[in-house]
Amino acid sequence: MGLNDQWMQRDLAVLWHPCTQMKDHERLPLIPIKRGEGVWLEDFDGKRYLDAVSSWWVNVFGHANPRISGPIKAQLDQLEHVMLAGFTHSPVIELSERLVQLTPAGLNKVFYADNGSSGIEVALKMSHHYWINSGQPGKKRFVTLSNSYHGETVAAMSVGDVALFTDTYKALLLDTIKVPSPDCYLRPEGMGWEEHSRNMFAAMEQTLAEHAHEVAAVIVEPLIQGAGGMRMYHPVYLQLLREACDRYGVHLIHDEIAVGFGRTGTMFACEQAGITPDFLVLSKALTGGYLPMAAVLTTDNVYAAFYDDYATLRAFLHSHTYTGNPLACAAALATLDIFQQDKVIEANKPLAARMASATAHLVDHPHVAEVRQTGMALAIEMVQDKPSKTAYPWQQRRGLQVYQHALSRGALLRPLGNVVYFLPPYVITPEQIDFLAEVASEGIDLATRSSLSVAVASDLYPNHRDPG
Repeated sequence: MGLNDQWMQRDLAVLWHPCTQMKDHERLPLIPIKRGEGVWLEDFDGKRYLDAVSSWWVNVFGHANPRISGPIKAQLDQLEHVMLAGFTHSPVIELSERLVQLTPAGLNKVFYADNGSSGIEVALKMSHHYWINSGQPGKKRFVTLSNSYHGETVAAMSVGDVALFTDTYKALLLDTIKVPSPDCYLRPEGMGWEEHSRNMFAAMEQTLAEHAHEVAAVIVEPLIQGAGGMRMYHPVYLQLLREACDRYGVHLIHDEIAVGFGRTGTMFACEQAGITPDFLVLSKALTGGYLPMAAVLTTDNVYAAFYDDYATLRAFLHSHTYTGNPLACAAALATLDIFQQDKVIEANKPLAARMASATAHLVDHPHVAEVRQTGMALAIEMVQDKPSKTAYPWQQRRGLQVYQHALSRGALLRPLGNVVYFLPPYVITPEQIDFLAEVASEGIDLATRSSLSVAVASDLYPNHRDPG
């Protein structure tokens, strides 16, 4: 028995993994990872995997990057943690100053949480509480887009709309208002992204006109709906939404947990619309993928609604034990230093172009309905019938076949249903992008041959090579 198998057996005896039907691992081996370096993960038997999904969209500057791990180590010898109630420390102050400077004008206050879902809960509670403090307690509902995803704690699930994650828990969820997404995959043939996104705003306009009196906020994933299949839309929708929220007196929450820090081609997605949301929720790449942390930025106006004598009970009494943890702050500060010093947003442009050119041939694949891209995020949607965009039945798990094939070739590609996507670390090379495109193409060919089984798909391409 190899080292991988030994660790896998020990794991299965005690662990319950996230987002996993554990029975799958009766036939799908777990991959125990020993170490990481740059874009690579290495298992205990010495095989390497190119991390094409940034380890769930967080690792933007590579694994074991000394420019991030060094400052964390230095901070560890100085201060590992102190509660942020009644106390503070220099890393959290410096990080807050940097975030206020870096984000769109008007977001002048920063509240910290432990992860993305918790950050969403902060924004939802803060918005509702604002309206209570402002004498409008009836504004307690939230408007969200169809096919959206904002996390898996209860309130975060409530403003999501991916059935796989929410249907089981319907009895627990808040009463939210769903509006059709501007998702441009669904646009009529011949219509451009901007026109479709404009047209789809009519439903949001009508909803706000009818429900503004009871709505606290609209929450959106700007430009890319991640867990919903990397579906994308035009920035004009965000412009129209900001104008409407102002007209109807409703907060706008931008969930940039997945799309912030350069993923859409600008530092933050809201920049492409030229707007400032009332709440900007950040996490994932905030710390370069090193430690859990979320930041919720908001305006002076929101902050002022809570600022009063204690006896008024207007304070925002929300907390997480590890709020503003110094080690996570050190990781975040180092990450922001890399963005600044390496001019990363500009440097990513040729990489994004290479992702487009390397996958351009798949536009003509008989079972690919669309290859879509926003910045450093690219998605390839497999379908049963191309002209009608008829999806494969989810039960066939075609994406799983792509995943297994990619592992056999030394790449971590974890599709979302029938959508194969690249969200690589920004330190990826053009040659490594070409390799991913090659592996994805092979995997899609295998997965769309209806006679192939999952087991066969994992064995057809045993050869493994590391590009670059």
